[in-house]
Amino acid sequence: MTGEDGGAGKGPEVFEKPSAVLLVKPGIVAAVTLAGFAGMVLARRGLPDPGTVLLTLACILAAAGGSAALNTVLDAEMDEKMPRLSRRAAALASVGRGKLAAGALAAIAASLVLSGLYLNATACLLLAAAAAGYAVLYTLVWQRRSPYGTIPGAVPGALPVLIGYAAVSPRLGMDGVILFLFLVLWQPPHFWALALRHREEYRAAGVPVLPVVFGEPYTKALIFLYAAALPPLSLSLWALGYLSPRFGWAALLLGAGFLAVFYRDTVATKRYGRAFAASIAYLTLLMLALLADLLSG
Repeated sequence: MTGEDGGAGKGPEVFEKPSAVLLVKPGIVAAVTLAGFAGMVLARRGLPDPGTVLLTLACILAAAGGSAALNTVLDAEMDEKMPRLSRRAAALASVGRGKLAAGALAAIAASLVLSGLYLNATACLLLAAAAAGYAVLYTLVWQRRSPYGTIPGAVPGALPVLIGYAAVSPRLGMDGVILFLFLVLWQPPHFWALALRHREEYRAAGVPVLPVVFGEPYTKALIFLYAAALPPLSLSLWALGYLSPRFGWAALLLGAGFLAVFYRDTVATKRYGRAFAASIAYLTLLMLALLADLLSG
């Protein structure tokens, strides 16, 4: 997904040997893998065959982990200026940029080869677009040049929905597109909450995130506009007949709770860390509600 993980870090000093797992941003990788699985289940209207599931998730994991690792290498100078990312910077120093970059490229290449050979061309092309979009376009262009970089940067993080969908049904349906758009709209307010919390670190690192360039009030307004679009979009999956009323009720309750918490923690107060966590909980619970609806028959 777009942006950084939400870990608060332990300050500039490292008291324990940092784990190399930090270099592949496990939170982001787990989220996109869940999104890919949701896309598969949505396309099949149930559980696909285990072989397709395992292969598709392996490809998504490898591509996402490789892309995140490349992002870590390319953002190393910026990360070193942000105390909350000190453990990641220490882990990179321990592993070495060259070794991590080589492993990342190998993982991405393996995922593309496997998807091209055993899935289909649509899934393979979408996987390549997601990897290139995050590791190259977002990392080297969008986040460095524009305060709105997280908006196009949300597309690579949402593509796993379509990758999973395409692995089961190469002809993408509107239900898959709606879920993809939901992920695209979810990521900016999620990231902007984090950017508000750590805006001084982003300023010191020279990253032109929205609150650094345009300030707190404008960022808060844009956050809530994006957040307010999410519940109606999720409810459209029920309204258009793709999911049952059970999902509709779950989406309504989760969306109302999310908006209430997000408003309280971003607009009414400045508890941005709680808002960031609430956005993760909302996405996870909504995906689980979708899976439960489709897998329960």
